[in-house]
Amino acid sequence: MFVRQLEYLVTLAREQHFARAAEACGVSQPALSAAIRHLEEELDISIVERGKKYVGFTEDGERILAWARQTLAAWDGLRQEASLSRAKLSGALRMGAIPTTMPIVSLLTGPYWRAYPDLRQVVRSLCNEEIIRQLERYELDVGITYLEDQKLDRFRVLPLYRERYVLVARDAGSLGNIASISWEEASKLPLCLLTRNMQNRRIIDAAFRRANTHPVAIVETDSVLALYSNVRCGDFYSIMPHSLLALLEMREELIAIPLSPELNRAIGLIALDNEPASPIVSAVWSITGKMDLEARFSFPGGVGS
Repeated sequence: MFVRQLEYLVTLAREQHFARAAEACGVSQPALSAAIRHLEEELDISIVERGKKYVGFTEDGERILAWARQTLAAWDGLRQEASLSRAKLSGALRMGAIPTTMPIVSLLTGPYWRAYPDLRQVVRSLCNEEIIRQLERYELDVGITYLEDQKLDRFRVLPLYRERYVLVARDAGSLGNIASISWEEASKLPLCLLTRNMQNRRIIDAAFRRANTHPVAIVETDSVLALYSNVRCGDFYSIMPHSLLALLEMREELIAIPLSPELNRAIGLIALDNEPASPIVSAVWSITGKMDLEARFSFPGGVGS
């Protein structure tokens, strides 16, 4: 019952609504409320602010919530360890990935499934900050994100590849079949870029500032697929990681033109640096460490090589 009470507590914090939390847990609202009340009685502490509707957690409740998340993560690891003793790993791998790496995740999920067919995988597209936050709150097991300019002291890190940025066009002839383009020249083109709240866009904007130029994005979107379709069908240009073009095999439909000076960022797998690490994290770490994604994203004789 204690573990179930903690699950109710964490779910209520996530949903911020008693009825939705009860539905997510598969119980009635009175049952969920009663379980949390019993937990408060057991611990002799007020956890949830009382009102006609959900108000929030008390100051003491926030501290209890942090322990609840950590306890449930440990309980999950214990069950995974038990499944290993039965010669097969089961449970759920919860993975968060920044939007520009979502297509790349498919190169990982296949090998994970072949090694552990009973392992369920849940992949979420999240911004870099949200990946860090959810890892710290034990809501994710691993994340795929940028490795630079971040506070990763509490995390174990596995570099995967370098994300190299290129100008993407539908027709190289429209730019005179040039071999490369400067950031200043690129800033004068009708651009489709990701929205400003996304780390990818902030990296690109910083590169333009270093070149003392300020582009105007005609179209902004939070979808990588929309970037592609606007270049392919809307006569726009975009700046994308070369890894997307290599993986999605867009090279025959689109032209990738190197930007000068080159802009690149390290992408890697991260997880909380806990000991012992959960069996699921240990398993995917071992599988991923044997991959060579850098070679997979190389363009023959050009970008990414």
